Amino acid sequence: MVKPHYYVYVVLLNPLVRKHAKFLRANTAYCEGLPWVYVGMTGLDPDTRFDKNKAGIKANRYVRDYGERLMPELVEDLRQPMTYDDAAYLEVDVAIRLRAQGFGVWQG
Repeated sequence: MVKPHYYVYVVLLNPLVRKHAKFLRANTAYCEGLPWVYVGMTGLDPDTRFDKNKAGIKANRYVRDYGERLMPELVEDLRQPMTYDDAAYLEVDVAIRLRAQGFGVWQG
């Protein structure tokens, strides 16, 4: 059996990300003043994945261009390694939950 090694992570994005029409269309219920974030999953340590995104290695363009820092406080309950299937499910779940709270969200 493969040892669980996947994580869900959230990246704070610079508010300038809102200049992208595609991003805005995905966030019609955004509440002014709340953060803009990217939600993803990785088989790496989230810090390492963030660094690779910023370096352009298999990067999401919003994280590469607008990523400021990780927001581990938003996934505090998901800090333990998990299976791929669990991480894939929880990535979507976290994105839905944050969007429902009014965050601007892009999901990997």
